[in-house]
Amino acid sequence: MKRQIIVTSDGSTTIHLPEWNEQYHSKHGAIQEAYHVFIRNGLEAISKSNISILEIGFGTGLNAFITCIEAKKNNLNINYVGVEAYPVALDEVAKLNYVSELKATQFNELFQKMHLDSWEQRHTVSEAFTLEKRQQFFHKIDDKNLYDLIYFDAFGARVQPDLWTEEIFAKMFDALRENGILVTYSAKGSVRRAMQAVGFVVERLPGPPGKREMLRGTKKSA
Repeated sequence: MKRQIIVTSDGSTTIHLPEWNEQYHSKHGAIQEAYHVFIRNGLEAISKSNISILEIGFGTGLNAFITCIEAKKNNLNINYVGVEAYPVALDEVAKLNYVSELKATQFNELFQKMHLDSWEQRHTVSEAFTLEKRQQFFHKIDDKNLYDLIYFDAFGARVQPDLWTEEIFAKMFDALRENGILVTYSAKGSVRRAMQAVGFVVERLPGPPGKREMLRGTKKSA
């Protein structure tokens, strides 16, 4: 499938798939979306300093990178697992401008390390951030009670509806610890209903630029 690097509305890049008319991040602003959905409504909603995160769709590494930066700023210790079926090529990574757009040149080596480190192993990226990248189809995930937070950043239900089913969200529910949360940019009614069906308490929240709403689900204690 053809892939193009494009510039989104906030100046940050993403990967565009013309055949699907789909992007790895919002065309209204890749960095803006990542901060709004995953940091402000995800990471900042976790009231502890040692946090385990599962990302569904590691992709360009943007969400992991900004989480690493936030961990440094806020004295957090992050154990991060990123799942990706089709890893982004290193020549594509070289064309992404996240370091410059975030004015984070001091973290450039960390961004490079995230992509250069081997898959299927846990690596220490910084003193506050460990990363394990897993090349895995989402329906093969079988983690139980391991994570405080899930970044659900799969391609949209319009192009990959099989990634937004009750079966997938049941796996997400099982992977979370009690009171853990899942955040996603999606606000589709079918997605909300699938999350609710497996036990999530779901909130509609204001969306990032270009989207009216997003969803956050909580695994409430019984």
